[in-house]
Amino acid sequence: MTDARVATREDAMAVDPVCGMYVDESTSQLTATVGGRRYYFCSTTCRQTFLEPERELRKLRTLVVLSFALAIPAFLLSLATELRWTPDAWMLPLTVAVFLLATPVQFGPGLRFYRGTLDAVRNRSANMDVLIAMGTTAAWGYSTAVLTALLLGVRGLDPSTYFDTGAIIIGLILLGKYFEEIAKGRASEALRKLMDLQPRTAKVLREGREEDVPVELVQIDDVVVVRPGERVPVDGIVVDGSSSVDESMVTGESMPIDKDAGARVIGATVNRSGLLRIRATRVGKDTTLSQIIQLVEDAQRARAPIQRFADRVAAVFVPAVITAAVVAAAYWYFLGFAAWRSLLAAYGLHAPITSALFVFVAVIIIACPCALGIATPTAIMVGTGKGAEAGLLIKGGEYLEKAEKVTAIVFDKTGTLTRGTPSVTDIVPLLGQTEESILSLAASAEHGSEHPIGQAIVQLAEERHLAIPEATEFEALPGLGVRARVQGALALLGNRKLIEETGISLGDVEPAIHRLEQDGKTAILIAADRRLVGVVGVSDTLKDNSKAAVDALRGMGIRVLMLTGDNRRTAEAIAGQLGVTEVLAEVLPGEKANKIRELQESGAIVAMVGDGINDAPALAQADVGIALGSGTDVAMEAGGIVLIKDDLRDVVASIRLSKRTVRKIKSNLFWAFFYNTALIPVAAGVLAGFGILLDPILAGAAMGFSSASVVTNSLLLKRFRAEL
Repeated sequence: MTDARVATREDAMAVDPVCGMYVDESTSQLTATVGGRRYYFCSTTCRQTFLEPERELRKLRTLVVLSFALAIPAFLLSLATELRWTPDAWMLPLTVAVFLLATPVQFGPGLRFYRGTLDAVRNRSANMDVLIAMGTTAAWGYSTAVLTALLLGVRGLDPSTYFDTGAIIIGLILLGKYFEEIAKGRASEALRKLMDLQPRTAKVLREGREEDVPVELVQIDDVVVVRPGERVPVDGIVVDGSSSVDESMVTGESMPIDKDAGARVIGATVNRSGLLRIRATRVGKDTTLSQIIQLVEDAQRARAPIQRFADRVAAVFVPAVITAAVVAAAYWYFLGFAAWRSLLAAYGLHAPITSALFVFVAVIIIACPCALGIATPTAIMVGTGKGAEAGLLIKGGEYLEKAEKVTAIVFDKTGTLTRGTPSVTDIVPLLGQTEESILSLAASAEHGSEHPIGQAIVQLAEERHLAIPEATEFEALPGLGVRARVQGALALLGNRKLIEETGISLGDVEPAIHRLEQDGKTAILIAADRRLVGVVGVSDTLKDNSKAAVDALRGMGIRVLMLTGDNRRTAEAIAGQLGVTEVLAEVLPGEKANKIRELQESGAIVAMVGDGINDAPALAQADVGIALGSGTDVAMEAGGIVLIKDDLRDVVASIRLSKRTVRKIKSNLFWAFFYNTALIPVAAGVLAGFGILLDPILAGAAMGFSSASVVTNSLLLKRFRAEL
C-alpha cells in the first residue's frame, strides 16, 4: 500500500478526514468505506488513525456477541443442574457442556484481561484487568478442578461449579467497553463534521475569469467570488458588493450581519443575499474554522481520563487478597493440618496440600472481585438507559460521574437560552396608525425578502390573519433594508441610516427607538410616502423553559453564567430576564474555550450548554459538554450529554440523574466488598476453633450473591423521575 498523491490539480476533490488535505481520487489507493461513505487518505498514517477506532469497535462488538452467545446457554444449563431440573444421570454431561461453553469465553474474549494483567504486572501495578482476570480465573479454575475430580470418579464432592459466572461477567464488562468505544468514535466524528463545513472549492478571479480551484490552493490576496446561498471559502475582506451574511455558526449572533466593501468575513459562514468579491486574508490552517477544529482537537486530547475508584482500590485490594490467601495456605500446610486434623477430615481433607489448596481457593473465591468489576458498569448502564427514556442521551459513564460534581454551568445564549431566530416583540404605530395597519404594510413590503427579520414580520402577520397586499417594485437594499410599492404607496423598511438618507425626519420617535435599543432589540423603521408611520422592535426571545431551568440550577447551589458572541447590551438584556448576573459577552469561539479553561483553573467543575458550531470548542473543553438535540451535528458530537427534547429543564434532570447514579455506584462498591471482604477471615480459617471452615462452594455462593445485590441495587435507578 503506497501513499496517495496529495492533489495539486483543480480536479482533486476528496478531503482526507484526518489532516484535511486534498487527495486525488483517481490515484488514491488508501480508500475506505465507513458507514456507507467512501473516504480518501493522503497517507497510511492518516488511514490507520481514522480506521483504528472503527476496527476496535467492530472487534468489541464481535467479542460481546460471542460472549453472550456462549454465556447465556451456559448460565441456563448451570441453573438447571443447580436447581436439579434434570435427572441425576444428566448432571455430569451438562456440567461438561457448561465447561465447553464457558471456556472459550474465558480464554477468547477474556484474553484481553489476561493481557492487561500481564501489562499491570510488568508495570508493578494492579488495575481492573487484574481484578477481572483473578476473579473469573478463580471461579473457572475451581470449577475445572471439581469437574476433573468428578470425571475421575472422586466421590463425596459437591458437584456445583461456577463456569457461567466468569463468562457472564466477561460479557458485561466487554459490553461496557463497547459503549465507551462508541463514545470515543462520536468524539472524532465531531471533527469530521467540522471539516465537512469547509467548502471544497472556491471561485477565484484570475486574469478577469472565474476559476474553480480546491480551497487549499487559494492564496492570500486572491479575490474569490461568493454568490447568494454559498459558503464563504476563506477569511477575508469584502472588496466589492453588498450582502447579509449568516455568521451564527461562528459568532452566535442570530441576526445576519450586513457586509459591504471593507467588511471582514469569516470562512464557512453563509452569504444570504447579494454577490460578494472577497480578498483572502487567511487561508488553510489560519482560517477561523481551522482554528475551531484545532481547539476541539486540543480540548479532547487534553481531557485526562477518569481514574476509576475501582482501579485505585484494586491497587491495594489485589495484593492484599493474594497475600492473605498465600499466608493462610502456608499456615494450613505447615501448622494447621497437624493442629486441626479431625476438623479437616470432616471436610474430606486428608493431606496438608489439599488443606492448603482448600483454604487458598476459598479465600480467592470469597474475595472474588466480580461484583466490583460490574459495580460501576451496571449502574452506568441503568443510568444511561433511564436517561435515554427521559430524552437524555448520555454518551458514557465518565459524563455521569463528572456531571455529579459540577459547580458552574455556562449557557450559550443564541439558540440555547433563546430561540435563535428573530421575533417581533414591539409595534409602535405613529400618525394615527394601528398595530394591524403597520404590521400589514410591513409584511407586504417584506413578503419577497429572504432576510430573517422580514420573515419574522411576515410570520406574525400571518399568525394574526392580517391581509397582506401584494407589493410591487420590490428592492432589497443591502445593509439598509427594503423598498417596495404597496397599494400605490412607496414603502421603506429598514434601519436609521436608510430613513435618514431618504431625508425623512425621525421626529418624536427617537425615545421609542432608544428604548428598544436599550432592551437589546433591533428597531425597524417603517415609512410610507416619505412619512414615518411606525417602528417595529425585533429580537431573539427566550425559550419557554429557560428561566425555570436557571432558577432550578441556582436552587441547587450551582453557579450559572451566560456566554455569547453577541454584543454586551443585547446579552445583558437577556440575562436580566433570566436573573443571571454573570455575563461573558462578545466572546469569539476560540475565546469561549479559554473562558471555560479560566473557570476550570479557578477550581470550578464546569458544564457547558450549547447548540452551535461556535460552541464546539467550549463543549469539548468543559468537564461536561451538554448539547441541545436541535443544535448542529458538530455540537452534539462534541458534547458528552445531548438533550433530545431541546428542553433546558433536562439540564437539571441530567445533573440529578448523575447524582443518583454516582450514589448507586458508591453503594454498589460497598455491597461488592461487604459480603466478600467480611468473610475473608472466615475463609482463612479463623473460626476453626468453633469447628467451622468456609467451603469454597459457600464462598462461590457469597460471590454470586454479592453480584446479584449489585445488579438489584442498580435496577432501583429505574425509579428515577426526570421532572423538576
